[in-house]
Amino acid sequence: MTSPLRSLWSAPAAVPPPPRRVWRDWALVGVLVPLVVVEAALRPEVPWRWAWGVALLALVPTLLWRRTRPFTMLAIAFGAGTAFGLATGDDPQLFTTAYFLVLVYAVMRWGSGRAMLGGGALVLGGWALSLATGAPSIADLIGSAAVVVTTWSLGLAFRWRAGARARELDRMRLLEREQLARDLHDTVAHHVSAIAIQAQAGLAVADRDPDAAAHVLRTIELEASRTLDEMRSMVRVLRRDGGPGRTGDAGDPGVDAAERSPAPSAGDVRRLAASATGPGDLDVEVTVAGDLEALPPAVGAAVFRLAQEAVTNARRHAPGANRVDVDVTVDGSGVQLEVRDDGRPVASARPGYGITGMIERASLLGGTCTAGPVAPAPGGDADDATNGWRVSAVLPREAWTETTT
Repeated sequence: MTSPLRSLWSAPAAVPPPPRRVWRDWALVGVLVPLVVVEAALRPEVPWRWAWGVALLALVPTLLWRRTRPFTMLAIAFGAGTAFGLATGDDPQLFTTAYFLVLVYAVMRWGSGRAMLGGGALVLGGWALSLATGAPSIADLIGSAAVVVTTWSLGLAFRWRAGARARELDRMRLLEREQLARDLHDTVAHHVSAIAIQAQAGLAVADRDPDAAAHVLRTIELEASRTLDEMRSMVRVLRRDGGPGRTGDAGDPGVDAAERSPAPSAGDVRRLAASATGPGDLDVEVTVAGDLEALPPAVGAAVFRLAQEAVTNARRHAPGANRVDVDVTVDGSGVQLEVRDDGRPVASARPGYGITGMIERASLLGGTCTAGPVAPAPGGDADDATNGWRVSAVLPREAWTETTT
């Protein structure tokens, strides 16, 4: 077996894995059943039309398992169809037989390498058997081959596209994990430096000023507690299944200046406020309620990164937007962040890599992040295109102090 065939034979099933069954599957079955009956009734010139109709109806349920068992369903459908054709001495002439192509597509879209090779061999074997038992015209041969090859190509193209997107999303998640871990590293280094300085000061005054030394010890205790919290957060991040990767440091030429810059804090959210200076610019209003400075450094950095990404998305992807409102609330339950623009939401918007990164960053700290068009106000016009887009994140306080073992 050549190397390409060996690689294809060992290829796993499609990534991401398919849904087991969705409403479209039931709709497809519900449409095909009456179509088979109607065609069998309206085409009296087709030999064995009712027998073929019953056979096709019996095979329609294979569509419900075409994603989870693509090769098995294709083998059942093609095997039964071929056997019935040999028994009747004629090929199926009902147009609804074309739903077998959905099974051919499913093998290439969802199956493993063995399933793809087996499905291809099955289709080619059926094609060769039709040549041996009949005398199809050249036009029929070329047409059937073109349809099958097109179906295969579509299945492989959509498989590659979904796999590429899944790999890109995994890469973005890994980058977010690395960025958060880098921020945590910077904050821990800050606390350790403070502990070292306070310890030196305590040694200097311990003999002549015991009260000052006690104050230094309390400061060291506070800094050590903060450091422990940050280290636990870092361990929680790095123990998540993020795949292989590495984070650079200041001596790594692969890390740019932005990555070596000090970690941002929640207070930096106020720097996002800006006034429009020309066409296409946005007014960014920042409203803060609560004490941002009391947030742990990792949480503060996450709040800033979330707000920064949301404002950037509004500048890039909000058609007709003039204003962005950033609201940050810090209370006993945690932090609530909402970023809203007044642009026209895109009807076909799908989560991009920026949104995926925000969701990942919030989840790493035990929170949630959602993004989508703003629903119209009660009693408002549902077709109003100026409701805007909103990003909402919640970082609960209990998740910050969660200990891990």
